[in-house]
Amino acid sequence: MTHHSEPRLLALHAVRVLGFADTPVIAEHAALTLGDATDLLQEAEHHGWVQHSSFADIAGWSLTDEGKAENERLLAAERDSADPDGRITGAYQAFLPLNARLLRAVTDWQLAPTTADALAPNDHSDKDRDGGILIELGALNQALAPLVATLSEVLARFDGYAERFDAALNKAKEGHHQWIDRMDVDSCHRVWFQLHEDLIATLGIDRGGENITRTA
Repeated sequence: MTHHSEPRLLALHAVRVLGFADTPVIAEHAALTLGDATDLLQEAEHHGWVQHSSFADIAGWSLTDEGKAENERLLAAERDSADPDGRITGAYQAFLPLNARLLRAVTDWQLAPTTADALAPNDHSDKDRDGGILIELGALNQALAPLVATLSEVLARFDGYAERFDAALNKAKEGHHQWIDRMDVDSCHRVWFQLHEDLIATLGIDRGGENITRTA
């Protein structure tokens, strides 16, 4: 049976996955009401687990070191209870080769090396080249759906990543290039980044210490 995470874990984990976000965004990601998210974040702030900061016209919550430790404690306890057979680890291993392909596709979308400039930006004038990248992202989209389905059968909070990636890719196919790699919209890159963070946090893996090529 699918395990549904406790609201306190969902709120803290949303801050972890999003990195920096304000209350409505955290509530949406965690599938909490705005009122519940507000109460849980204020409680977490009281414990020193999160802090609220403002920069010019941007404001949001971020985890403290103590909050990251508490989030990891909650995740470990949940994993031991909900996933005794290690299905999340198996899904993560299946994710890694897809992750390497995603990184190459995003890099190819951003850069179009020439003999004169190995870091020349992709101006998207080569429609065949861009089309090939979109085909690769489509293949990754197809592979992602069953992987997320497996994860969601264990932990309900993984549900939604495949649908978000598919929605972003469809926008990109319509000619909206920012939906491939921009981080200020719910792009393919952003969705994938958050899923990767969700996986490594759930499994207690340090992103910087992964034994793979650094991902997006």
